[in-house]
Amino acid sequence: MEIKIRHAEVDDYEDLHKVYSHPKAIEGTLQIPFPSKQLWRSRLSDKPKEVTVLVAEIGGEVVGSIGLHIHNNSPRRRHAAGFGMAVRDDLHRKGIGSKLLQAALDLCDNWLNIHRVEIEVFTDNNEAVSFYEKHGFVKEGEFKDYAFKNGAFCNVYVMARINQKF
Repeated sequence: MEIKIRHAEVDDYEDLHKVYSHPKAIEGTLQIPFPSKQLWRSRLSDKPKEVTVLVAEIGGEVVGSIGLHIHNNSPRRRHAAGFGMAVRDDLHRKGIGSKLLQAALDLCDNWLNIHRVEIEVFTDNNEAVSFYEKHGFVKEGEFKDYAFKNGAFCNVYVMARINQKF
């Protein structure tokens, strides 16, 4: 199974709609159930310049994505970026997430001059916490009642990876 990583195109919206319609993607991200295809088309066509979206493709089908958001809104935070990612539910643990994250971190480290990469992860998502720790992220704190999902407020860990080359 060859995994190809590339920049997202507007025409990827239908595949991204599928990825983010799966239960694990909805549960593990801040997405709302029942996303429309038009929402994904708009996200790709109206994307701000400080957002980079990469996709993972297998056999011509997009099966995962990572959106990198550079904090350009303040001169004092230009060295930092956040991200969100998802892989189609039936393809977890096949190396797709690792390839997406490695590509995004390579952009940050070697091309975008990003020193700090950060993410918020639901505290009950042990699989994701372990995944990010495997890629050098550390827990820096916990936000209480950060988001509402499945009828309850949930906590998140704030995790970050600092580029040690700087």
